[in-house]
Amino acid sequence: MPQQPPFPPTTGAAMPPPGFRAGPPPMSPPQPAPAAPRRTHRWGLGAFALAELAFLACSFLVGVLLIDPEAPSVSQLGIAVAVPTLVAAGVAIAATRLRGNGPVKDLRLVWSWRDVGAGVAFGLGGLFVTTVAAMVWVSIVGPDVNSAVGTAFDGQRAAWPAALGIALLVVIVAPLCEEILYRGLLWGALERIGANRWMCFGVTTLVFALFHFELERAPLLLVISIPIGLARLYTGRLLASIIAHQINNFLPGVVLFLAMTGNIAF
Repeated sequence: MPQQPPFPPTTGAAMPPPGFRAGPPPMSPPQPAPAAPRRTHRWGLGAFALAELAFLACSFLVGVLLIDPEAPSVSQLGIAVAVPTLVAAGVAIAATRLRGNGPVKDLRLVWSWRDVGAGVAFGLGGLFVTTVAAMVWVSIVGPDVNSAVGTAFDGQRAAWPAALGIALLVVIVAPLCEEILYRGLLWGALERIGANRWMCFGVTTLVFALFHFELERAPLLLVISIPIGLARLYTGRLLASIIAHQINNFLPGVVLFLAMTGNIAF
């Protein structure tokens, strides 16, 4: 008898390979959705210039309308220190809300215990460095060189609640507002035009020292500004530089409080 062929006869169509299973093709794994584009702010250097102009205009108006040039009171001086700084910070925050994503995203003003620790570290290190720098600076230019706030409150006396209020203004409020303005608004404006983080650090450090308008103390202010800017550079956020700035202002605030309450000669 003729033997059967080992494979069934074909009809001209190619046979499927071994292991072939008829049916729909296997489904590919789901692909992740494309990331949403990062929202960028529309404010820039113009917003910083507007905030600085608001600071200068408010300082002028307060000086003309509220301050007694002959015998300014502690409350008048407190207003002169607080209001322009608060107005400038308010303009900065308004710019982020009107032409950006708000201060949390645009200024990177978020709470983080890690940033608090970094701010304390940079603040204490900076306090040591700036204390030594201040001693050297006084030995060079003489003991009469004082900050604008120290000069304004020289000889003023107040009860401890008022003196404490001024000290808290110097230690807590002023650093917060200045950091929002310089290492928040100005830093973000520089990033918008393509500056890298080291350029942002350098420019904001220099502008901080010059825009206090205390040219005789500008080199010392430059030294003070470096560790504060490094806190912002290291963490990438604003809280660390705020904490570092507040620690840097702690000793001047204590000295001001003791002088105004008559416990030490200022």
